[in-house]
Amino acid sequence: MTESLVLAAPTGPSGPPAPAERVRPLRRPGRWLATGVVLVLASQAVHGLLTNPFYQWDRFAYWFLRPVILDGLLITLQVAAYSAVLGLVGGVLLALARLSANPVLRSVSWTYVWLLRSVPLIVVLLFLYNLGALYPTLSIGVPFGPAFLTFDESRPAPDMVIAVVGLSLAEAAYAAEVVRAGLLSVDQGQHEAAAALGLPGRYRFTRIVLPQALRAIVPSYVNLLIGLVKATSLVFYVSLLDLFGSVQSLAGTYSGDVVPLLLVATAWYVILTSLISVVQFYVERHYARGALRTLPPTPAQRIRAALRELRVRFRKETAR
Repeated sequence: MTESLVLAAPTGPSGPPAPAERVRPLRRPGRWLATGVVLVLASQAVHGLLTNPFYQWDRFAYWFLRPVILDGLLITLQVAAYSAVLGLVGGVLLALARLSANPVLRSVSWTYVWLLRSVPLIVVLLFLYNLGALYPTLSIGVPFGPAFLTFDESRPAPDMVIAVVGLSLAEAAYAAEVVRAGLLSVDQGQHEAAAALGLPGRYRFTRIVLPQALRAIVPSYVNLLIGLVKATSLVFYVSLLDLFGSVQSLAGTYSGDVVPLLLVATAWYVILTSLISVVQFYVERHYARGALRTLPPTPAQRIRAALRELRVRFRKETAR
């Protein structure tokens, strides 16, 4: 015979169950006060931004889609895309060399990362821009002996090549540390379990270690990618008219439109970084499968859930 615990409903003075009281949410006056202050400050900022004649929004609208601006934007996208791919490839190679058992590879990788992270990017770009004057010829051969290949550096490389190479060299140094940290974040037991199953080393890395490491790599690398998009503004100093370079050139010609032109550049950089953040969300959501019980909702799912909640509340209010 089994015993069961039965909870009796609360009873009133005369015996029958008392009516259930409505559960009321906890009052949070501090939260409402902070929300009100934030809304007031945000509305004042938006009002000042839209009504201040100093910003010249009519000139902003004029310049926003001008061909010269779009041409500079295209160059920014090209430089950022090439540098991101080459920087990531270089970062992966440097990270693997840093984790290698070979002391020479470890030392060279560490020295490269230390040096390129210590030197400002503008210095790297200017050094490459003047490389032909510093080294008229480059050769590959035996040290202090005959040269097998010789390159004539008296002719300067195209500005696009200089910009991509400079940004890629710097990006690889930062990406190497991001990739190395992501690989080290994988639990050692995963390596041991895969080795105990007799899986080949390449299979262990591509199918077990790397997917788990990407959960830590993606957010940090996207930060680097956003910084890379903004760092493309420095290629103006090596005579490449990207988005910022086009704005600077136009501002020198149209001195009365300096502020709206800077706002145009700001708006395009915000758009680019926002698109990268959207891609980051879906990539992180993809690699979160298997690590989270419930995947984070997409913006569309959040909107549908909010509309569903509003419909439920409306029905409850109309049913009273």
